[in-house]
Amino acid sequence: MCIAPVLATPIQAAPRGEQPPPTIAIIIDDMGHDKVQGERLIQLSQPITLAFLPFRPYTTSLARDAHANGKEIMLHAPMANTHHIGLGAGGLDASMDERATTTSLRHSLQSIPYVQGVNNHMGSLLTQNRQHMDWVMKELFHYPLYFVDSRTIAGTVAAQSASDHDVPNMSRDVFLDNEQTEEAVDRQFKLLVETAKRNGTAIGIGHPHKVTVDYLVKHLPELDAQGIAVATVSGLWAMRHNNAPMFVDVKQPVRTSLAKGKAAVK
Repeated sequence: MCIAPVLATPIQAAPRGEQPPPTIAIIIDDMGHDKVQGERLIQLSQPITLAFLPFRPYTTSLARDAHANGKEIMLHAPMANTHHIGLGAGGLDASMDERATTTSLRHSLQSIPYVQGVNNHMGSLLTQNRQHMDWVMKELFHYPLYFVDSRTIAGTVAAQSASDHDVPNMSRDVFLDNEQTEEAVDRQFKLLVETAKRNGTAIGIGHPHKVTVDYLVKHLPELDAQGIAVATVSGLWAMRHNNAPMFVDVKQPVRTSLAKGKAAVK
């Protein structure tokens, strides 16, 4: 079936002349494995952004429910890491050529309903490889998709490659739960808020660990009283770019496929 191209609608930030409050965007990675914590995140009233691994057991159903409940949806694209940890279905490996990289990425995008953006899962090896990042960004350029560099390593070139290929992009500021204790999550969450107060906006990345979800359920409702706003990633991009449209040119839509578990093309 042929689907007409779509032009992304710009997301409104604060009206002209008004100073927006410090604003955070929270991305929850690794969605698609844990149905229980995934459903709890979907039920949050705040507009968080959920990044789904491709071809996981609950990716399709949770992404659809999340979209219906006002959440923004991303592809959490598995990328090669320096520790050689397995990537699973949809992985982008340094041994893949341009065609294999593009094909695997396209299949992963098609597996995520309502996808609006991409960030990297792991990727400490691949995000340092400019050639592979250029292949990724050349593919993403065709669609109305943004990219968030998770910054899993200091030497990443992913964001620069995205900029050079005219893919709207931002980078992670704070990881919320590298250490999975309530005290550690609290410390990192407060760092995220302080970063937003200092810079106007900030992006935090967490995971569907019970301790993280428990913390967000308890503390996100307290932000209003603190004068802190929560936005989707695209909403934060709009704030940083004075409400300019994210995409000026018409882009082709991602054609969602119901295919089950395609492995990376070699």
